[in-house]
Amino acid sequence: METGCGFIYGGVMRTDIALSFPLKRACVHEVCGNGALGFSAICAALAREQMLWIRERWRSDVVNPVGLAAYLDPALILLAQVVSQAEALAVAEEALRDGAVPLVVIELTRPLNLTAGRRLQLAAQAGKTTGLCILPEGMGSHAATTRWRCSSVFDSQDADSTLMHWELIKNKSGTLCDWYVRWTPTKPNPADRLAVVSPPRQ
Repeated sequence: METGCGFIYGGVMRTDIALSFPLKRACVHEVCGNGALGFSAICAALAREQMLWIRERWRSDVVNPVGLAAYLDPALILLAQVVSQAEALAVAEEALRDGAVPLVVIELTRPLNLTAGRRLQLAAQAGKTTGLCILPEGMGSHAATTRWRCSSVFDSQDADSTLMHWELIKNKSGTLCDWYVRWTPTKPNPADRLAVVSPPRQ
């Protein structure tokens, strides 16, 4: 049930997701969990402009822009493959400061220290750009504006489900909360494709 300032599911009040998502611009955010790539793709889809995706080239898995076609036009994804995390951070900092693309996604494999996190934040502020760090659980920086934990959820009612559980586990400018969301790529307006839904029935 929807209320004036949020949602009530099973008697529990949920803050309106619009207070925290889409991600605030001129800031760097973090995401972890097995749904982190989907979260990043939805961020890019809602931006509806070019994005830069940075990752280390030694990784065995590959980001295939065509695989993200349910979220956004693959032609909008610029991929940068770098040698190391140090180079990834340098490329991300330069891209954030430049401001040529509205969203910079960086995949990290090692902890992000406070100094590196602050440098990214200052660059995002200078370029009025949104930064998003995909990282393993527990490896975030204290400098992050928000941190999300995202996981896919099995929904027995829908075999082709895109149901996800998004938890806001760090928020410098508001409360912590969690939502169940579903992405529907067939909606004509990208802004309508993300919907907050009730938790799945047990």
